[in-house]
Amino acid sequence: MKFIFLLVTSLILAACDNTPTVNAPAENTSSQQITQGKQVFEAHCQECHGVEAAGMVKDWQKPDAGGIYPAPPLNGSAHAWHHDMKTLLGTVNRGGIPLGGTMPAFKDTLTEEEKEAVLIYVQSLWPEELYLAWKDRNG
Repeated sequence: MKFIFLLVTSLILAACDNTPTVNAPAENTSSQQITQGKQVFEAHCQECHGVEAAGMVKDWQKPDAGGIYPAPPLNGSAHAWHHDMKTLLGTVNRGGIPLGGTMPAFKDTLTEEEKEAVLIYVQSLWPEELYLAWKDRNG
């Protein structure tokens, strides 16, 4: 359970140029939201989650010597896509420290619009089949 929340915690990241390619567009999202989410990700998440949310550490599922889990990738190569939007948003708000990670809480740092945009951006990095599986799983 701790591991699952830690992975979700990292769902705030990605990066690269200003016009992201949308792999998994949600019906009610706009390119403006994805662009905004990318900017938020680059400013607040990329340092730990890596460029385009690809992660920074190969063995992200294992804690370090101090028992701290590294930030997982959020680009679809980990399991963030298993979680519904409410759970993902909860992780963004509470951070990952309670789950054994180091992600700070963004509840009072980001606006609701920024939090939603960063999650939409991260979803845009997922392969289409993963996004469709997420959508099917989470209604």
